[in-house]
Amino acid sequence: MKFEGIYTPAVTPHKPDGEIDWSVYSEVLESLIEAKVHGIIIGGSTGEYYAQTSEERTELAAYAKDVIGSRVQLIVSTGAIRTEDSVQYAKDAKAIKADAILVTSPPYALPTSQENAIHALTIDRAADLPIMLYNYPGRMSVSMDEDYLTRVSASKNVVAIKESSGDMGRVHLLAREFPNIALSCGWDDQALEFFAWGARSWVCAGSNFLPTEHVALYEACVLEKDFDKGRRIMSAMMPLMNALDGGKFVQSIKYGCELAGLKVGDVRLPLQPLDLEEKQSLQTIIANVKRDVARITSGASHG
Repeated sequence: MKFEGIYTPAVTPHKPDGEIDWSVYSEVLESLIEAKVHGIIIGGSTGEYYAQTSEERTELAAYAKDVIGSRVQLIVSTGAIRTEDSVQYAKDAKAIKADAILVTSPPYALPTSQENAIHALTIDRAADLPIMLYNYPGRMSVSMDEDYLTRVSASKNVVAIKESSGDMGRVHLLAREFPNIALSCGWDDQALEFFAWGARSWVCAGSNFLPTEHVALYEACVLEKDFDKGRRIMSAMMPLMNALDGGKFVQSIKYGCELAGLKVGDVRLPLQPLDLEEKQSLQTIIANVKRDVARITSGASHG
C-alpha cells in the first residue's frame, strides 16, 4: 500500500449532550470523499480519541468503514497507553477491513527505543496491516529515534511515517537514512519542505474544512512539481497554520467545520470551545485563505 495525497484525521461530531452525532458523522465523511481527499484517519487526536471510551472508538471506525466502503483509504489509529489496548484496536481495524493502521508511541509511559519498538511490532503482529508510524514527541514525550526506526523497519508492514516533531533535521534524516519508510507531513507549516524532501502525503486536520486548499498544495508540489506555485499556496495558508498552532487546535478545527456547514458541535471535556473573539478571528483567516488560494489555483496570481 502507498500513502499518497491528503489524509484527513476526521473530527467526531457531538450532540449538545456530548453524545456522538452519527448522522453528522456520515456528512463529515461524505464531504471529505466528495472533496477528493485520498484517505481518512479515524481515532486521531483531531477525532478526540483521548476523550472516548474504547467502545466508542471501535464503533466510530466500524461506522466509518460502512460509510466509506472502498471509495478512499481508511486508516485506523491504535494510539493508547497500554500495548494491550493498542493491540485490540489493531485487531478491530483488521476485522472491519481497514486499509492500514496508525501506530504511535504510548504516551506518558516513556518507553526506551527498544521497548517502544517491541510495542509497535506487537501491534503489527496482531493486525498484519500496512502501518503508518506517528512520531509526535510533543504529545508522547519520546521520539522514534534511529534505533527504533531500524528495529521496526524490519517489518514489511511499516511503510510510512507521519513526522510531527517540527524538527527539519528529522525530515532530512528520514529522507536520507530511511528511504524505505515513506515520509508523510505531520507538521502543517512545514508541508512545502516535506514535499521538497520527497514526502508524497500530508496528514492535515485543516482538511476537515478546507480540503480543496490542502489538495491544491499537494497537487502543486507532488503532481505538478511546481514549487513556485506551491510556495504561493503555502504562503496564503500560513495565517491559518499559525492560528491552528495557537493552542486550541481541535476547537479551531471543529469551528472551521461549523463554518463549512457541518454541525459537528463542541469538543468534549477537558477542552472548552472557542470564545467569540477567537471565532471571529478564525472566520476572517479562513475566508482570506479560501480567497487567496482560489486566486492562485485559477492562475490569477503570480505574485
